[in-house]
Amino acid sequence: MENVRDPREHVNEEPRHDLMDVVMGFGGMLGFMTVIFAAAVIVKFIIS
Repeated sequence: MENVRDPREHVNEEPRHDLMDVVMGFGGMLGFMTVIFAAAVIVKFIIS
């Protein structure tokens, strides 16, 4: 009988690279917001 509440018994089935996930998320969001900003600037210049 295994103790399911013991964290030492848990095997990490899927190793993750948390720093790379954060960097990719930050970079993706930064790129998306840059595109939105550029589109807003272009629309502003077209309107005015």
